[in-house]
Amino acid sequence: MDEITAVEQALRRAAPHMLMSVVEEALREHYGARRVELRLADYGLRSLQLVERVLHASAPVLIHDSPQGRAFGAQEPYVTHEADTASAHLPVTIRGDRMGVLTVTMPPDRDLDPLLPELRHISEALGHEILVAERDTDLYVQARRATRLTLAAEMQWQLLPGRSCARPEFALGAHLEPAYAIFGDNYDWSASADHLTLTVTNGMGEGIEAALLTNLAINALRNARRAGLGLADQAALADQAVFAQYRGSAYVSVLLLRFDLATGEVEALDAGSPRLWRLRDRSVEPVSFEAQLPLGMFEETAYVPERFTVRPGDRLLFGSDGVYDAEAPNGESYGERALARALTSTRLLPPTQVPGAVLRELATYHGDTALEDDALVVCLDWWGRGARQDVTPPEDTRP
Repeated sequence: MDEITAVEQALRRAAPHMLMSVVEEALREHYGARRVELRLADYGLRSLQLVERVLHASAPVLIHDSPQGRAFGAQEPYVTHEADTASAHLPVTIRGDRMGVLTVTMPPDRDLDPLLPELRHISEALGHEILVAERDTDLYVQARRATRLTLAAEMQWQLLPGRSCARPEFALGAHLEPAYAIFGDNYDWSASADHLTLTVTNGMGEGIEAALLTNLAINALRNARRAGLGLADQAALADQAVFAQYRGSAYVSVLLLRFDLATGEVEALDAGSPRLWRLRDRSVEPVSFEAQLPLGMFEETAYVPERFTVRPGDRLLFGSDGVYDAEAPNGESYGERALARALTSTRLLPPTQVPGAVLRELATYHGDTALEDDALVVCLDWWGRGARQDVTPPEDTRP
């Protein structure tokens, strides 16, 4: 533990852009490491990009075909052996948000298994410091890019809370495509001691105009939520903000939900096109709500929340209209039947991997032509408070 404390202290003292140099020096000194690498997942979740001083000087490794990708996908350390080295690949994950992989290479005769708990602790400490350092340096944000982002995509990614989140009561995963050219779709979440608030958003239009519209709506919703307002008032104030700016010429579709972590009761407000499906006991069905007006369509719209209940073991999938309305070459919409099949076929995957798997299946379903709209998928696994202590699940009261 003295080694871990020494590394943590060195990381806290380091300049934001020097974290990898500090952790490499500390691991050489305390563990005899020969080489240390940090790779961060790119925006498309296809490759792991090396963090280095010269941007993209080294080739990335694929997430789905590499030892580092295996550690990233399984979220467990993975050890590899070569003729003259042994390497430990450790996931760098903070509160369920998968950031990348730390690889520590040792001499071949070094037994890595006893060191894995300590090395994993160090990888977590590194992840925490990266989150703080990103306030002051672009190094880690730049490393995540396999190619250049459009300006609209830059705005959208900076607006997002992360790509995944986990607590004892739930686990969340989300993904957007096209990752480097997204413009109108977005999601947001916030968890307190007693509640999870989740927002899935689709701003109309294309390019920078759609990104500006979504930015306004998301920040208006956050402003109202952080003022302690209820779901209906959050929607009403965001509606007023969008209408005041655009006078009804542009609007935002949004699905707002507020989960009670103790009971599983959900307050929901459907103001537009994002849709919700539920997987329960291998049965997939849409969860429908009364359709209400999108934000900003008319002045002073009144919104009325509905309620339903989630049970431990439920999986919820949220999709934008770019997912539901995408058509196969034969003209059938993806949301009619194919989405239910995809949700069933991915039921054994963790929620962090489901959105990417669904969007890859969507691309295959759609054929050779590019998608005509943004595609957003959010997956939520619900366990509830005390569910793992054999608490009886609440009954479903969905209308």
